[in-house]
Parts: sequence; structure tokens; C-alpha cells
Amino acid sequence: MRLLRFRFGDKIATGASDLGSDTIRVLRGTFFEDPLPTGEEVPLDDVRLLAPVLPSKLVCVGKNYAAHAAEFGMSVPEEPLLFLKPSTAVIGPHDPIRLLPISRRIDYEGELAVVIGRLARNVKAEQAGAYILGYTCANDVTLRDLQKTDEQWARAKGFDGSCPLGPWIETDLDPTDVRIETRLNGEIRQAGQTADMVFGVAELLEFITGFMTMLPGDVILTGTPDGVGRLAEGDLVEVEVDGVGTLANPVGEPS
Repeated sequence: MRLLRFRFGDKIATGASDLGSDTIRVLRGTFFEDPLPTGEEVPLDDVRLLAPVLPSKLVCVGKNYAAHAAEFGMSVPEEPLLFLKPSTAVIGPHDPIRLLPISRRIDYEGELAVVIGRLARNVKAEQAGAYILGYTCANDVTLRDLQKTDEQWARAKGFDGSCPLGPWIETDLDPTDVRIETRLNGEIRQAGQTADMVFGVAELLEFITGFMTMLPGDVILTGTPDGVGRLAEGDLVEVEVDGVGTLANPVGEPS
């Protein structure tokens, strides 16, 4: 099932849609509290899709694919390498990624994102599925030059609009071996399999919740395959996760 957050006319709502369906069943409440159908249905083509969740935080994993670490001349870590993005980093499908005058290089990084469904603390890997609402596509947009010069990555990874999410949450997905593909202006730039992640989804959830409480709607970005590259004004970047969908964002003018 697909869970969507969308604008229809002057109303922002949540809904559910089955694979292949062209309609959305509108829900009352949130995905986490009393998500009951209202009986109303709207055409998928008539809505503007929004970021499917508004997380309190996004926990991101660096160097989780050996080939990506190697393209920067680095080895994979012995434990997950984590950093945070703030809630203000989130934008939705088709929202523009803004270029910033503080940076001379902005990169795409396509990723599988995990959406937490219930309060999670000290979760064991074998119980991880019970705490996951579903999966979506993410783009860990990075100011690469600032990542190299700053000791901390707050600017490089946490700027406004640095985390496109969408187009929806897919609740029925086995994340152990799915394809992630990033296209720039229609050309494939990244193509990887989640089976190649150093730390899998369940292992990541156990590690993170061992010291940090994850709240409903929080998101884990699981890392990017090799092939990251530069964005420029006028580009269109698409992140596709098999079994989920495609997240597309244009690159806008400098803010």
C-alpha cells in the first residue's frame, strides 16, 4: 500500500492508494494515529504530492556502500557513520532544489529512506519490521566543497531543501535487495542494490535506537551507492527505488 500526503485544492490531506490505482482514499487523522478512511476518494492526477512525512529528525548513514566510499578514497567504517539533517531540510516531489551562493558544488545522492511508524528505543534487529511504517525515496543533497572543508557537516548536509523525500511511503517492501537508480536529465548516474549496503536496515535501526529514540515519522537515510555527481541550474534529478517509485526534483535558481 502507498501512503501519500498531498494538497487537493486548498486542503492538505493524507491518503492511501493501491499499486496501479489512479485514486487516493482520503484518510482521517495521520498515518500514526487513527488513519481511518473518510469515504472520500480523489484522483491521483488531480493532487499535488507533498513530502510524505514531516519528521522531527532524519538520521543519515555515510559510507554505507563500499564502492561509494572507494570513489572518495575512503574505507567503510567498522560501525555506522551517522549524521543528522533537520526537519527544515525536507522538501517534496517536484519542489526545486535551490543552489546556494555559499557553495560552488552541490551533489545528488540517491538513497532508500526508512520511515519509522512507532516510538522506537532499544529495538533489536529481529524486531525492526514492527517499528517501520514503510519506505520512500530520498536525495541526500550535499554541498560537497563545504563537506570537505567543514569539520562538521551542518552546512554541507543540513541546509534548507537538502532532503527531497517522496513520492509516497510504500508499506509492502522487502528492503534487503532492491535497486536504487539516480538519473540526471534522463541519464543513469547511480545504480546500486541495497544488498550491497555495509549495514542493512534492521542493523541500522538497532544501532541507532541503542542511543537515540526515533519518533513516529522520523526517517533513516540508508546511504548512497557510487556515482554521485554535480547538479546545475536547470537539471532534473530523479531517484527511483524499485517497488517504491520515483522522486523527481528540478534544480532551481540560486536563493
